[in-house]
Amino acid sequence: MLASLFNKSRPINYVLISLLLIGFYFLYLTRDLSWTEHYFTVIQKTGLLLVLTGSLFLVRFITKRNGLSKDNSYAPFIFVVFLILFPTTLVNTNIILANFFLLLALRRLISMQSLITPKEKIFDASFWIFVASLFHFWCILFLILVFISIVFHVSRDYRNWIIPFIAFFAVLVLFVMAVLLLDHDLLAFVKERLQISFDFTYFENVFQNIALAFFSSVAVLFFSTQVLVLKSRPLNMQSSYKKIIFTFLFGVGIYVLSADKNNSFLMFTFFPLSVLGTNFLEGLDKGWLKESILGGLVLFSLIIFLGQL
Repeated sequence: MLASLFNKSRPINYVLISLLLIGFYFLYLTRDLSWTEHYFTVIQKTGLLLVLTGSLFLVRFITKRNGLSKDNSYAPFIFVVFLILFPTTLVNTNIILANFFLLLALRRLISMQSLITPKEKIFDASFWIFVASLFHFWCILFLILVFISIVFHVSRDYRNWIIPFIAFFAVLVLFVMAVLLLDHDLLAFVKERLQISFDFTYFENVFQNIALAFFSSVAVLFFSTQVLVLKSRPLNMQSSYKKIIFTFLFGVGIYVLSADKNNSFLMFTFFPLSVLGTNFLEGLDKGWLKESILGGLVLFSLIIFLGQL
C-alpha cells in the first residue's frame, strides 16, 4: 500500500508527507510543554518546523531535478521516516540548521554535472558549507566534496580551486562581524566547537540503542547494494551517484568525530540514504517486496518513536 501510494510524484503525496512531519513534530514536543509558555520559544519551534519542511522539499528538489530517482516520492518519505526513527533530531536546533545549509550546498554540487556556471556553484556550495560549520563544526568535512566535484567536472581551470578559499574569507568576515556585535569571545567560540570524541555510550534509553542498530542495518543494506550497481548507472550520472555515496560517508564521519554526540547527529546521513533507499526500492521487481520493506521501515520507526514519548 505505501509503496503504491508513493510510487508517483503527485502533489497529494507531498501534502501527506508534510502533514506526517508536522504531526510527529508536535507530537514529540508534547513530552515537555514548557516551550508554550513563552512567545520566543513558540516562534523558535515554529521556525524549526519551517526549516525541517524546507529540508524536506530540498530533498525532493535535489532528487528530482538531478534525475537521481524515477518519478516517485520515496526519497522525501524515507527522509521523514528517519526523522521519526530518531525523534531527538526534531529538537536539535544546530543540527537541523546545519543540515539545511548542507542541503543547499549539495543542491549546487550535484547540479555541477550540467557544467552550467560551475564557478558560481562552487562558491555557493563552499559558502553554505562554511555557514553550516558555524552551527556544527565538523560539517567542514563536506568541503572535501567540493574539491571532489571540481576533480569530476572542472579540474583544468586553476581558478576553480581558489574559489572555496574566497568563500571561506567571505564567511569569516561575516562571522567575525557577528561575534564583535554580539560581544562574544571568538577563540572560546571556536574552541568550544573544535572538539572530537569517540564516546558512543550516550544512549538515554534502550529505544535509542535499538534505533541505532536498526538504522545501521538499513544503512548497510542501502549503501552496499547501491555501491555494487554503481557501474551499471549511465556514464553521465555516475559522478552524481558517487557524490551521494561520498555524502553518506562524510555524514558518518561527522557522527563519529562529534563530541557530545547523540542519534540526532545521524541526520547528515538522512538525505543520501533516502536517495540510496529510493534507488534500492526502484530496483526491486516484486511489488510485495517493496511493500514489505517500506512497511517494515515505517512500522519499526513508529514503535521506536512511541517508545520515546
